[in-house]
Amino acid sequence: MAAASSPPSDLLLLAVDLQPGLLAAIDPAGTLTRDCRFALAAATGLGLPVAFTEQVPTKLGATVTGLRAAAPAAPVWAKQTFSALGDEAVRGALLGPAGPRHLLLAGIETPICVYQTAIDALRAELEVTVLTDCVGARRTTDAAAALGALARLGCHLLPAETVFYSLVQDASHPFFRGLTALVKARAGDHGSTGSNL
Repeated sequence: MAAASSPPSDLLLLAVDLQPGLLAAIDPAGTLTRDCRFALAAATGLGLPVAFTEQVPTKLGATVTGLRAAAPAAPVWAKQTFSALGDEAVRGALLGPAGPRHLLLAGIETPICVYQTAIDALRAELEVTVLTDCVGARRTTDAAAALGALARLGCHLLPAETVFYSLVQDASHPFFRGLTALVKARAGDHGSTGSNL
């Protein structure tokens, strides 16, 4: 994950399928929701583009309101494919001339939609970083296997704070205090502290 002193125009945070119908099976304590809210707020504060996908929203619901509110101007793409890049509209937006060269991935489910999106992005020669504390799964063993496979294929696996502090670089950055405030708010949240994977 390359560091930068100003928001790189080639980075995009893609929040995958953070919908009530899926989160209910994965995140009963709210940990993943809290961690994704942190990543969305940090990306927005740094001026990075953000986008959401929703898996069959007519059945699984729209993105959780509190997460959507963290990046209210971000596009939301409905899809039926498990890989976000399997959807023609999403693929066109992400791989078009104005698309990013590096995807930051958050969301669910790690061994299905996140994994398949990362694989397709790597095949399309995008750089991919999975925010390891901002992805979730029903079974941690499945998630660990998927993340291990992605790492072997060249995907970066990093916690959100590592990524965003790498982008800020030092205490003179205009968003340093904002990021520090988000970190403190995240730590003060009373959600559980278990692994999301």
